[in-house]
Amino acid sequence: MAINRNKTTKSGPEAQSNYVIPPESWPRNRSGVVFDLETQRSADEVGGWGNIRAMGLAWAVVYLFPENEWLDFAERDVEHLIEVLRQADLVIGFNTLRFDYEVLKGYSGFDFRQLPNYDILAEVVNSLSYRVSLNSLASATLGVRKMADGLQSLEWWRNGEVEKVAEYCRRDVEVTRDLFYHILERGYLLFEKRALGLVRVQMRQKPL
Repeated sequence: MAINRNKTTKSGPEAQSNYVIPPESWPRNRSGVVFDLETQRSADEVGGWGNIRAMGLAWAVVYLFPENEWLDFAERDVEHLIEVLRQADLVIGFNTLRFDYEVLKGYSGFDFRQLPNYDILAEVVNSLSYRVSLNSLASATLGVRKMADGLQSLEWWRNGEVEKVAEYCRRDVEVTRDLFYHILERGYLLFEKRALGLVRVQMRQKPL
């Protein structure tokens, strides 16, 4: 499905240099969207995790593949962000079902669970019955670590350092994309567990 783009599109030498070819198993006529967002406020600031919709969108990043295009969204662009998600053949994220979509529900009555979703954290929980962090999976599976964490992103936002928030969000999207590609190619992820060492998590390999 063709996805509508606007001035938020990033392209050029930087995007091309970071291009990672999707696995051969991904249909070239299907549009995948890897998605993450950061918030303006913490759970404590809105009265707890039951009020995620009040956290507010600080920044969101979308990676489109196989097109290899990046889109950035500020809060004013939230309607276009939702449009892009709704047009995708598959939306990939990490904790999107319980967190990112709840943030977006603060702006829209749309039921995001109706979208074709591949939430890596939800798939891990389905396999293991407990949660594993994005950083743990990335470190063991890809040999990379997250740039920072959500608390640091909130601090940057409060200080007006929006570019750092955007870069952090983009790095998380890159990690999520690469984990998803690993799943498509090999069908598993890895993480370290105390007393057990390296643990392999079998993942759903055919999301479409």
